[in-house]
Amino acid sequence: MSRLAAARFLGYLQAQKAAMTGRAGAHTNRPELVAVHGYDNKYGMHALRLGLQGIELLTTGRITLPVPEPHRAYLRSIRQGEVSLAEILDAITGAEAQLMRLRADAAVPDEPDRGWVDNWLHRSYLDFWDRYC
Repeated sequence: MSRLAAARFLGYLQAQKAAMTGRAGAHTNRPELVAVHGYDNKYGMHALRLGLQGIELLTTGRITLPVPEPHRAYLRSIRQGEVSLAEILDAITGAEAQLMRLRADAAVPDEPDRGWVDNWLHRSYLDFWDRYC
């Protein structure tokens, strides 16, 4: 967990938001969704999901899968086209702002602890091989 992870979540969120709204440089392959809902609701759902998961990671150090309630139900309602463009933009903008604040938090390290990650990966492989090979 690091500011690097925060930057990645922000980048993915912003790319999905751009695709959702059809901004320059973004392209949707789902004009039928835009015609019905006024925006690409699949991109909208993914943009907000990325924001929520990034916030959870930066505040708790983990990501819960599947996305817990009440967020899961709200994301489904977006995907089903039940949320207006204005409402989803407000939700995404709020998540984006919170991610930016968390990225700037001094408690979040600049870089991940790569040594810890390497050791964990090494132990995980050895454990798997011991059990199943």
